[in-house]
Amino acid sequence: MPRWRDLPDELDPRIEELARRLRRLVDHAGLGVATLADRTGYGVAAWERYLDGRLLAPKGAVIALAEVTGVDPAALIPLWESAERAWSRAELRDDAASEAVRLSRARTPTITHHPVPEPPPPAPAPPPRRPGTAVFLAGAVGVVGVAVGAFLLTHADADSPAKGRTVAAAPSPSPTPGAPLPPGVLCFGAGCTGRDAEKAGCGGELAATARSVTVGAVLLEVRYSRTCGAAWGRITPAAAGDEVRVTAGAIRYTGRVSAAGETVAYTPMVAVKNPAGIRACAVLASGHEGCTPQ
Repeated sequence: MPRWRDLPDELDPRIEELARRLRRLVDHAGLGVATLADRTGYGVAAWERYLDGRLLAPKGAVIALAEVTGVDPAALIPLWESAERAWSRAELRDDAASEAVRLSRARTPTITHHPVPEPPPPAPAPPPRRPGTAVFLAGAVGVVGVAVGAFLLTHADADSPAKGRTVAAAPSPSPTPGAPLPPGVLCFGAGCTGRDAEKAGCGGELAATARSVTVGAVLLEVRYSRTCGAAWGRITPAAAGDEVRVTAGAIRYTGRVSAAGETVAYTPMVAVKNPAGIRACAVLASGHEGCTPQ
């Protein structure tokens, strides 16, 4: 039985090339995924997704794998950068397609039908009455007929669009805050501001890198979760004393390595509709500083 799963057929060639290169390094070093996770600080489930092409390995993970397998990280960085550009473009296409579907649904009108009442059944033939009574009944029937005719005329146009049907446009669908959140996701939009992305269920596969830049030997990223409607800053691999900051308008948060041995630092989340409006900066203990482009 082969060790690795087949890579997805729709995978971009640049992402596929990176995944195959990482697989070869792991095979050459004779490492199991569990051992790889233990030595790099990235989880087993994360490495399985990286190596199967289901998730792009972050730059920090690629650097960590290179160090564990004795390869110069600089030899892998150009390959990762090419794959990261392809991955980001694919995510933008997915975002655009999802938005197009949402807008098309918002424009679907709700048609209100106005039923036309059936005319009353014909009255049974009346018994002979005095002429005065007959005249009165004829007049009453005439009045009823006129009323029914008027009703039909005023409502006949509601039967078909070609005749000017009354169409009530569907209200725009409630924004995502009104929709049920996926299992494990605890917030959306403004409710996520200031919260921990991982603890709120917004990280992992629900997040993607919206923008990134290398600062020294560290990868600085703006991470964005469309499911949660929020973004945050992250640096990998982080060391004691490294700091990452995120700014969105008047809101600013800072993140640092919180425990010895950790290699990732990230800020609390900020609610954003578009990650283009957020900027992340890194101030490293090594003296390097840098920010993601605006």
